[in-house]
Amino acid sequence: MIELPEKIQLLKDFVELNYEEWKKFVEEELKGIPFDKKLVTKTYEGIDLKPIYNIDDIKNLEQLKSRPGYPDFIRCTKISGYLIENWNIHQSIHNTLPEDFNNILSHNLKYGQNCIYLYPDWYSISNLNPPSHYTKEHYYNGLSIFHHSDFDNIFKNIDIYKYPVYIKTGFNGLPIFVLFYTFLKKHGLDFNKIKGGLYTDPYEHLVLYGSLPDSLKNTFDSLAILTDWISNNSDNFKTINVSGLPYHNSGATTIQELAYCFATAIEYINNLLERNLDINKIARSFTFTFGIGPFYFMEIAKLRAARMLWSKIIASYGGNEDSRKIHITSVTSTYNKSILDPYVNILRTITETFSAVLGGANSIQTAPFDESIRLPDEFSQHIARNVQIILNSEANLYRLIDPAGGSYFVEYLTNQIAQNTYKHIKEIISKGGFLHLLKNEIIQKEIEKIHELKVNDFAKRKYILVGVNKYSNTNEKRLESNNQDFDYIYQKRYNDLQKIKESQNNSERISTINKENILKEIDKEFITELTIEDIFNFIKSPSQEILKIKTIKQKRLAEIFEVLREVTNEIKLKRGKAPVVFLATMGSLKEYKARAEFSREFFEVGGFNVITGKGYNSAEEAIKDALKNSPEIIVICSTDELYKEFVPQITTELSRNKIKIILVLAGYPEEQVEHYKKLGIDEFIYLGVNAFETLNNIIKRII
Repeated sequence: MIELPEKIQLLKDFVELNYEEWKKFVEEELKGIPFDKKLVTKTYEGIDLKPIYNIDDIKNLEQLKSRPGYPDFIRCTKISGYLIENWNIHQSIHNTLPEDFNNILSHNLKYGQNCIYLYPDWYSISNLNPPSHYTKEHYYNGLSIFHHSDFDNIFKNIDIYKYPVYIKTGFNGLPIFVLFYTFLKKHGLDFNKIKGGLYTDPYEHLVLYGSLPDSLKNTFDSLAILTDWISNNSDNFKTINVSGLPYHNSGATTIQELAYCFATAIEYINNLLERNLDINKIARSFTFTFGIGPFYFMEIAKLRAARMLWSKIIASYGGNEDSRKIHITSVTSTYNKSILDPYVNILRTITETFSAVLGGANSIQTAPFDESIRLPDEFSQHIARNVQIILNSEANLYRLIDPAGGSYFVEYLTNQIAQNTYKHIKEIISKGGFLHLLKNEIIQKEIEKIHELKVNDFAKRKYILVGVNKYSNTNEKRLESNNQDFDYIYQKRYNDLQKIKESQNNSERISTINKENILKEIDKEFITELTIEDIFNFIKSPSQEILKIKTIKQKRLAEIFEVLREVTNEIKLKRGKAPVVFLATMGSLKEYKARAEFSREFFEVGGFNVITGKGYNSAEEAIKDALKNSPEIIVICSTDELYKEFVPQITTELSRNKIKIILVLAGYPEEQVEHYKKLGIDEFIYLGVNAFETLNNIIKRII
């Protein structure tokens, strides 16, 4: 029996190894491969990540002196973290009818959601009444709001004093706020007791839809009036949201997303200052929404850096300590979600939500796993909600205050993100500002460049999405659609609109409204007759100078492989079976096993039916077995040495029998490639090959 000493002396019993000594040992193990090439990773942000960090990497960082609840708020904006006030559990409900929305919201609030978020449809955020008929060009799930009575149905039997209420309002929040305030007044509710805010973001609307329905000047005039009135009448309600989702979900880097958001915020601040609003009033009216992606530590560091940057930006304007605190909503990414093997999306959102919690987000929205496929159902919303509840109630993460603080890696990464983002913001301002760069398509090109890099890595399977470009389940069953009946919905909403129109009888008084006096008149009775489009028509500018830009398209990496799978699925439906790939496994198990496994997984990504041979010592035997399965593709699997013998035999045998078939070689023996091509090898598959391009070329030959 081993006897332990009475005292364990770590410093004496274990030899201390410094970084340089460790690096020397590693370089010896690398056997001549450069350390930086093998073990240092460059991110899409241009940050070099080392395999190990120590105190020397952060010893001069000023941020290490920061404490929770104190400027620059890097460690969170509250001294107590989540202990006294937990994060808000956001959930988007995309049902269009207010009655349906209320049913789902009531259920969600009963089972853990603690924050109300209204995500209106395209017509509502565009300040338009429902159309007489549904058109597919406006296929946007979301809540229909056009009259204050809609809020009666939305909030039926719900205590809105109890839950923060956030309303996405598009480019101009005035019309929808008038409807909301009218609802509150009608039910005797005190606006000052309502927590939450409006998500008014003109630039987000612009980059998503390509234009603003009003002049930019009038849009900022309306924002100033709204911000001033609400800040004078409530201590708990915000008006402005700057969203990074359009950039995050189009492929932008962390630094791009933050820089674009803060450059946008600076332009909003400057426009509101020009309209004589106080900087503290302006700053306290802001919230920010950031996407949360799969790079766990990057996302934690991003939120920490965002708090520091906002604090410094507002300080530069002379803002007080309280106004330097940022309110962050984190939303799990759609960029990395897939319709293939969709339940894996649950795992992705878990790690993303975990990052948001450890990063200190004020509100978190975990997307349902089927959000990219269909209208989320009760099950998917339940799972998404419970991800946050488990992290809070079972993992007890609410007890931790900035748990990543002090980590050599996280502190280093936080500083790198902050420094590089600040540099990028300065570049944007020096080149004319964010809107100027949008108009000239500079921002669009910057994001597209990064997206193309990611797509290239994804196609080569350097960037992995499990179930999509690796480890595919070819037998999976697609989720059934449960999308809404928009023809019925919009016919009903249009009928509701006609009933409201019939009751309007104060047209002369209504016509006196404009953006300057609408909030002064907000308590007047005739306001109750207005629809969202009525209000907008009275406050919008008569100017026809409508700003237009090239949109920033929202993307998903998985789409390219999803298209491949769709094509092979169509072939399967048409022919009764998927395209067949036969693996001609040549030689012994040891000689073909690795490349056979690689080849199987490679082709299953494209939805092919892969059949593995039994191991062959002759070309005749391999081809005989292959033809029994009527394959479209034969993949030769063995060693480079055996290929010299078997490739000529197989190609000759096929040619002699006049068999036309796609021939693929597993591997890339450089010295023999051109020779094998002349013999009849059509494609080579190997680690690092563009899998999408290769599979796409093969599918084109089949169809």
